[in-house]
Amino acid sequence: MAVFSSVALVIVFLIFTPPMVAFAGINLYQDVDITWGEGRGKIVNNGELLTLSLDRASGSGFQSKNEFLYSKIDTQIKLVHGNSAGTVTAYYLRSEGLSWDELDFEFLGNLSGDPYIVHTNVFTQGKGNREQQFYLWFDPTADFHTYSVHWNSVHVVFYVDGKPIREFKNLEGVGVPYPKNQPMRLYSSLWNADDWATRGGLVKTDWSQAPFTASFRNFSANGCVWSNGVSSCNSNSAHNAWLSQQFDSTSQKRLEWIRKKYMIYNYCTDTKRFPQGLPIECTIRTNS
Repeated sequence: MAVFSSVALVIVFLIFTPPMVAFAGINLYQDVDITWGEGRGKIVNNGELLTLSLDRASGSGFQSKNEFLYSKIDTQIKLVHGNSAGTVTAYYLRSEGLSWDELDFEFLGNLSGDPYIVHTNVFTQGKGNREQQFYLWFDPTADFHTYSVHWNSVHVVFYVDGKPIREFKNLEGVGVPYPKNQPMRLYSSLWNADDWATRGGLVKTDWSQAPFTASFRNFSANGCVWSNGVSSCNSNSAHNAWLSQQFDSTSQKRLEWIRKKYMIYNYCTDTKRFPQGLPIECTIRTNS
């Protein structure tokens, strides 16, 4: 898919979507811990910036200090520039245990000049296989952009710069498990996945370009912190109205517009992959 350059299309898109959320500076030392990489992950600039790097020996990663049971998490990320083929920058929420829940953003590296692919997935009770992939409408390596996961009792929504790209609805009523009982922590990592990440593994990592670096700033978590089996949220509080918030008609149209223009893979249309029938959530009228 080519990057859209039509002036009219850009104007419509800008009018049709909300402005990017503005962030205040946040000290990352207070919110996250670098967990692996032997020094390849660093918090710098007095806690305002975090960088992860990857070389032939190792990648690196960090995680949030808190666990959440429902949350609105936003982070500004600048992805690996240049020839990033074979690399993956992962940004996701995940619970513990064998029947885990997980909400994934994975940014698949590319050859210079080719678009990044945004790979998303939703796991419930240890079951995933719910991939959707998108191209972005900008160069994610030139500047920071905001990537968000908003998770409440109604749905999970993935956002890019405040624009919804994917919704996974709570469809427990028709037998689809939904992540609602297991607290999740935010994780991020930069790692080598050249066995599958770029063109299905055909393009390998060029280690002469290493170290590869991704940068993070303005981590914001408006969530229900889970500690010792207790949530910090009171569902009756007006400040937590987002806990039951769902799409209005305008938000639904924005989502449909993004999907139509930028989605490049949807498991819900892959009949060859599911010869015995598509997953339940794909067979009813929904945008999951």
